[in-house]
Amino acid sequence: MTKKISKDQAPPATQSPLRVGLISLGCAKNLVDAEIMLGSLLKNGVEITNDPAQADAVIVNTCSFIDSAQEESVNAILESAEIREAKNRGQSLIVSGCLPQRFREDLPKLLPEVDAFMGIDQVAHVSEIVKQAVAHRAGQLDRDRRAPAKGLKEKIAGRLGEIEKTKPVSGHEQEEAIRGTEKFGKTKTIVTADVSQPLLEVHSRPTFIPDFGTPRFRLTPRHFAYLKIAEGCNHPCSFCIIPRMRGSHRSRLQQDIVAEAKALIADGVKEINLISQDSTYYGLDLRPNHSRAISSPEKFTAAAKALDAGATTICSLLRELNSLEGDFWVRLLYTHPAHWTDELIETIASCKKVARYVDMPLQHIHENMLERMRRETSQQYIVDLIGKIRAGIPGIALRTTFIVGFPGETEKSFETLLDFIRETRFERLGIFAYSKEDGTRAGAMTGQISDRVKQSRRERAMAAQHKIAREISASFAGHEIKVLVEGVADAKQIQCANVSSWEHGLVREHESQNSKLKAQNYLVARGEADAPDIDGRVYIRGKLPIGRFARVKVIGHTDYDLIAEAV
Repeated sequence: MTKKISKDQAPPATQSPLRVGLISLGCAKNLVDAEIMLGSLLKNGVEITNDPAQADAVIVNTCSFIDSAQEESVNAILESAEIREAKNRGQSLIVSGCLPQRFREDLPKLLPEVDAFMGIDQVAHVSEIVKQAVAHRAGQLDRDRRAPAKGLKEKIAGRLGEIEKTKPVSGHEQEEAIRGTEKFGKTKTIVTADVSQPLLEVHSRPTFIPDFGTPRFRLTPRHFAYLKIAEGCNHPCSFCIIPRMRGSHRSRLQQDIVAEAKALIADGVKEINLISQDSTYYGLDLRPNHSRAISSPEKFTAAAKALDAGATTICSLLRELNSLEGDFWVRLLYTHPAHWTDELIETIASCKKVARYVDMPLQHIHENMLERMRRETSQQYIVDLIGKIRAGIPGIALRTTFIVGFPGETEKSFETLLDFIRETRFERLGIFAYSKEDGTRAGAMTGQISDRVKQSRRERAMAAQHKIAREISASFAGHEIKVLVEGVADAKQIQCANVSSWEHGLVREHESQNSKLKAQNYLVARGEADAPDIDGRVYIRGKLPIGRFARVKVIGHTDYDLIAEAV
């Protein structure tokens, strides 16, 4: 996902302010970091521009989740450098986000075009980094500096992979209680101040978490927003690099989150999307003398039950948000199956403003695959949990993602996954073909699967879900539903519903839409079962207020979307 700023905004100044452009790649959590950077820049009198030729500095906020995201980030950096060489050689180039966190010691050598690298802990201090980067660039113009060379993109991406291969998995990642050591949460600051070298300010283990007082300039439409409730992750998943880049799980204070939610509602937000790396773990790190080694369902449940009355948890947060005045949805994203409790099921069922929607990545169902992935849940546990959720929250829509082609996945274990998909009938489902990430435990495993087999399995799994999705869409025909109206559907939305993100996987293929959609003008909306950017849509005939809730009657469907008319 790429977001570019389309709104110029700057406070009055006695002299021409610095102008900054920003490109943000990756997930919603990265988007919030970009919003914080923009808010900090605006607060400090910096002007935001969408014209790279006019910018004094360009920030590329990068993703490094999987190889494809990494390549996209490198491409964006080098393309920005090429534009600078062609149109504005005095412009500074700044790289932020997950790529510097992952390759903080190597990027300055690989990307000499960049004037500054900044980590996650520095997002609120971006204004000072921009000033230093602009000064650095001015000094570099008098030096012999290499212009961006064509054909470097693939070489750099390949070199990053080689660097990861040479790095041993750190000692505490070898331990069974991987996130339970005191060593895990420590940080080290890497800073270079040599004016002949790019500025490098990155903490090896980030600790930053925003609060309500942190400046923020939202990039989402006015009617919905992402609200980051925590940062970091304590899980030991063998395929994932995120804990190494984002640090240990750290929760915001509940009263701080509620204060931000109130402000968002007052600003017209109708949908608050709660995000973090593991939303179900929220609050558990706030308890006195907490231990991080509670990732398994048994240990987590025991820790949750031992909490004092009134302790902060995801349940207490949802209940307080539900009690706020106004007509809005609260959507819970990024839940981990190991951290669901009976109380959470009861809380969602009793909170009418909490969307009947569960985002719970399961990754696989075969016992051996779950063990190799270090998912801390068994097949039977997952089956039982889904049964309890559906029984306890009538009308719930379940969204999940699976990884196919993981090292050691046999045809039999894949067939077990296919059977599970057909039997469970998830309302929303995405499939990843496993991406080998060097530096992870899975990257060093034997039994790596060929790309051809991985893609074949992904296509077979999506074909199974395609049939289910169409049947689920058909079941809505004739029913009335509540939707949040997003805007007027453009030609691209009508012709093709191809939505992807690095964290949720491709959720649909290019499809031939119902011809009725091409013949008329439609509004596009989302129902309670549809999260922004990753799920289905509702196309509506008629006129309705944009950014407001409405009741519509479903009169048809495509493979993944609904067709409706205003009630």
